[in-house]
Amino acid sequence: MAAAILLVELAWVLAALPGAALVSDLGAIAVAGWSGYACVRAARRHPAPLRRFWLFLAATMGLAALGRTVWTVQRLGDDALPHSLLVGGLFTLGIGTGTAALLCCVAAPRSAVGRARTVLDGVIVGLALIPIGWVVVFRGIAEADLADPVRTFGLLYPMLDLMQLTILVAVASPTRPMWRPLAVIGASLGTRAVADAVYISLFAQGSYAPGHPIDVCWPLSYLLIGVAAHYPQPPAWDGREEATEPPLPPWWRVALPYLPVGGAIVAVVLARRPTGQTPQLVFVGMMALLGVLALRQGLAANENMWLVARLRRLAYTDQLTGLPNRLTFTRRLRRALRDEAPVAVLLLDLDGFKQVNDRFGHVTGDGILTSIAGRMERAVAGDGSIARLGGDEFAVLVDGDRKVRPEHLAERLLDALQPSPGEEEAGVHPSASIGIAEYGPQHASHTDLLRDADIAMYAAKAAGKSAYRTCTPALREAAVGRAELIADLRRAVDEEQLHLEYQPIVDLATGEVRSAEALVRWRHPRLGLLTPARFLPLAEETGLILPIDRWVIHEACRAAATWRDHCPEATVAVNIAAAHLCRPDLIATVTAATAGAGLAPRALTLELTESALIEGSDTVLDRLRQLRELGIRIAIDDFGTGYSSLSYLHRIPATELKIDRSFVTRLGEDARAYATVEMVTRLAGAFDLTVVAEGVETDGQHEAVTAIGCVHGQGWRYGRPAALADLRAALIPAARNRA
Repeated sequence: MAAAILLVELAWVLAALPGAALVSDLGAIAVAGWSGYACVRAARRHPAPLRRFWLFLAATMGLAALGRTVWTVQRLGDDALPHSLLVGGLFTLGIGTGTAALLCCVAAPRSAVGRARTVLDGVIVGLALIPIGWVVVFRGIAEADLADPVRTFGLLYPMLDLMQLTILVAVASPTRPMWRPLAVIGASLGTRAVADAVYISLFAQGSYAPGHPIDVCWPLSYLLIGVAAHYPQPPAWDGREEATEPPLPPWWRVALPYLPVGGAIVAVVLARRPTGQTPQLVFVGMMALLGVLALRQGLAANENMWLVARLRRLAYTDQLTGLPNRLTFTRRLRRALRDEAPVAVLLLDLDGFKQVNDRFGHVTGDGILTSIAGRMERAVAGDGSIARLGGDEFAVLVDGDRKVRPEHLAERLLDALQPSPGEEEAGVHPSASIGIAEYGPQHASHTDLLRDADIAMYAAKAAGKSAYRTCTPALREAAVGRAELIADLRRAVDEEQLHLEYQPIVDLATGEVRSAEALVRWRHPRLGLLTPARFLPLAEETGLILPIDRWVIHEACRAAATWRDHCPEATVAVNIAAAHLCRPDLIATVTAATAGAGLAPRALTLELTESALIEGSDTVLDRLRQLRELGIRIAIDDFGTGYSSLSYLHRIPATELKIDRSFVTRLGEDARAYATVEMVTRLAGAFDLTVVAEGVETDGQHEAVTAIGCVHGQGWRYGRPAALADLRAALIPAARNRA
């Protein structure tokens, strides 16, 4: 209906029919009233955060309709262009409510400072356009017309329109595409700005008369407001701020309010009269512009100070716990060392915190970290400076002004971290290991002191966790040796320092060697021959176990291929680390090793610890099934030491069980050990699994496992780990006997 009214008005004024001015006025009043009604309906169906936006727009349309009504009544009273105080006040009030609507939209700044900045940007644009407008339009207007303040203010409507348009551009959110109603409202403001600018130009030329075709643009701008009111609310809008930090606005949006200022400066020069005087309107406008610019820059300076303070907080404070962060702690530690006073550092690392995150999620983990930080801060009190270095690692600085002993402070911290009964039952409260380092002549810098605290902290973890240790020369020397050993281990594979020894696995019924387990050794150039217990834990910690495992698999397959010619039934067993089970290239590694050595897949057995299998995911189990389909045998090593073996046994595609040596060594002394081995053997038979008894060292143990029904045995009773040549010598006689 509003569009039809607009079309009738357009046709009427273009045809210059009688009463075109009255039709134009009535059309504008009707369309403005309809748009106001549409905005009221939009306010009713939208949520609270959007309701004020539409109510302010409804008020704007109501004021437009009322102002146009007063305009029409006064014009019909023989005032051709009624630039009266009442009309100007109504239209200006409408500009105020329209600006308020823009500041209440979904993308507008939420803070009062942000709204003030946005309004000032719009005012700067409007004031900068006054001298430009003088040069382009106002110069042709008579001085008598400019003497009336009300009439003069009416001539500034194009600047006010562009001010509102600037505010709309400024509030458009850069975090998502522009909300469609804002784009339509922007088109409305642009249309109104064009209409006001053309009206002023025609007025200056003395060629405007009511009923001019330009009059259609005002109701068109009202119609666009009504169209915007019919858009649905944004689907994702729930009235809350975006969770993420908004991106930086583009450069042109920052420069937008200042771009017309340069043009205003040029316009001031051009606007000067031949007498050298500046027109009063231009002078007043420029003074106002300078005042607003000063206010805007003062606001920007205040914001910059606030941002600097916020950046300082972000730079020096941990955002989760509110404690000082690593940077602050390091600066305090350096300052304390420069004072040459006694300094001690306590380094805390939470025990088992990764399991808390894995089990309960990072939200719970963050809550626990915040709670623990509060407990530790209260425990330290004024006797030290506590900081969160990152993750689950904290540090306390005790300098010369504090009289408390670091050990006493460590005990207070451990007491504060003791879980309450409810937390202990829930299992979500980790303990802490604390390392202490006191500044001494061996510390050249703060990094040396932190290194020693880290060494002591790992010693506390090794001592059973929930404890503290002080760094000593012995601990420091051990840590240095450990670091050197890790560095040497990185070169061991490439420099061919590793070699394999083979321990036979015998058939208990015949005594023949039926298989062998490949065991890696390290010929260290300085320390001599190292057993796996000396270096494999380090390899697992550092990830070096992966290249070592790959080398062992390939080397064991090549060795097995050499004895399969003499003893085709003999197989080789290789230990695989838990980390390798999670590698998607495990199957490719195994198949490449067997194919490269010309070894049948069934001749290779992969030995996997029970704990590694239990902790494995469904992806790991699928990988093992694929290996079984290829013919690779799977052995569960150290069986019986896990805590949920039976629940996983039916899922693991194993071919044999290796009973842990801890049960076998007690067979002659402990009846329960005998019962355990017997039970495991029967269980294996039910699952059609071969049993290997590990750690058989005496004749009594041999007789016991044989009587129980174990098929295979392994241990010093049958042979110690030896070189490949010795194993071949044991295999060939068995092959000849079978021949």
